[in-house]
Amino acid sequence: MLRYLVFLGVLTACSPTPPATVANAEDDSFAYYDNTGRDDLLSGGVKMIPITTPSGEYRVWTKRVGNNPRKKVLLLHGGPGGNHAYFEAFDSYLPGAGIEYYYYDQLESGYSDKPNDPSLWTIDRFVSEVEQVRTALGLDADNFYLLGHSWGGILALEYAFAHGENLKGLIISNMMASVPEYNRYAEEVLGAQLDPAVRKEIRDLEAAEDYANPRYEELLMTTYYPEHVLRMPAADWPEPVLRGFGDLSYDIYLAMQGPSEFGIREGAVLEDWDRFDDLKQLTVPTLCIGAEYDTMDPQYMAKMAEQLPNGHSLYLPEGSHMAMYDDQERYFAGLIDFINTVDTQGK
Repeated sequence: MLRYLVFLGVLTACSPTPPATVANAEDDSFAYYDNTGRDDLLSGGVKMIPITTPSGEYRVWTKRVGNNPRKKVLLLHGGPGGNHAYFEAFDSYLPGAGIEYYYYDQLESGYSDKPNDPSLWTIDRFVSEVEQVRTALGLDADNFYLLGHSWGGILALEYAFAHGENLKGLIISNMMASVPEYNRYAEEVLGAQLDPAVRKEIRDLEAAEDYANPRYEELLMTTYYPEHVLRMPAADWPEPVLRGFGDLSYDIYLAMQGPSEFGIREGAVLEDWDRFDDLKQLTVPTLCIGAEYDTMDPQYMAKMAEQLPNGHSLYLPEGSHMAMYDDQERYFAGLIDFINTVDTQGK
C-alpha cells in the first residue's frame, strides 16, 4: 500500500495550504463555523475518545472541522500506522462545500495512544475502534460518510460489512478489495514498468531483507514513488504529506503490511485479505476512487463499483496513490458531487 518514510520529514515544505472559505448557508439557521453547544469548543474541535480494547482502555485523537447536520465525513488514514496529516488538503475544499469532517488518528498512530501491543493489530479490533469513535462523535445513518484511503479503505470496507446500517455513504479511495490481486498488479504490471536493472537491484535488496539500506530508499524515491505514489519530485511534496509520512508507527506497518513496496508480504496480517466477492452484499451508496498511475489497479476499482449494488466510480487520469494531491481538483469535485448526490437522494 504505502511506505511512510521517516527521512522525508527533513525535506523542504512547499507553500502553505490556502485558507478555506466559509460555505454558503443552506438556510438562515445554518452556519458552518458556529460552535454553539459544541462540547469541543475549548479544544478547537479536538476530542480524545476513550477506546475499550481486549488489552484495556486507550484514547484516540479526533478533530472536527465545521458543522453540517446531514453531511459528516470521518477520514480513515493509510498505513497501517500512518496518521491524519496528509488529509489536510481537505481543508481547501470541504469547508467551501459546507461539509463537516473529522480527522482521526487510529490507535498506534499520530496523536493517539501507542500501546505497541501486537494482539490489537487485527482488522476486527480496528473495526470495533471505528464503531466506538462513531458513537462518541454522534454520527449515524442520517449523516455519516466514511472515507478510507489505502489501508483505510480496507478498514472502511470491513466497517461497512459489520455496521453498514450506520452509514449514509462510503468512499473507498485508492484501495483494491483484494490483497492477492493488489500483489499481482504490483508485481506483474507496476514492477514490469521499472527499468530492468533498477527492478533487479530492488529485488536483490528485498531478497536479502535489506530494507533499511539507504540504497533501497533511494531507488524507491527516484523511480517508483514519483511515478505511483505522488507524481512530483520528493523535494516538492506538500508539507502535510511529509509530516504524515515522517511519523510512521513502523512496527504495526511491518506486522500488517510487511516491509516491501511491491505488494503485501507473506506472513503479514493482511496477506490473504480478499472481499471482492462480498461487495454485492453492501447496499450503502459507495464511491470507488481509482487513478491512472496508482499503486492500485484503476480498472479493478471500476470493477468494484460494478460489483456493488449501489456503486459509483471516480477515475482520475492524472492521479497516483495520493490522488488528492496530484489530481486534486478532479478528486475533490468527484468526492463532493458524490456526497451531495447521496444527500439529495436521501431527503
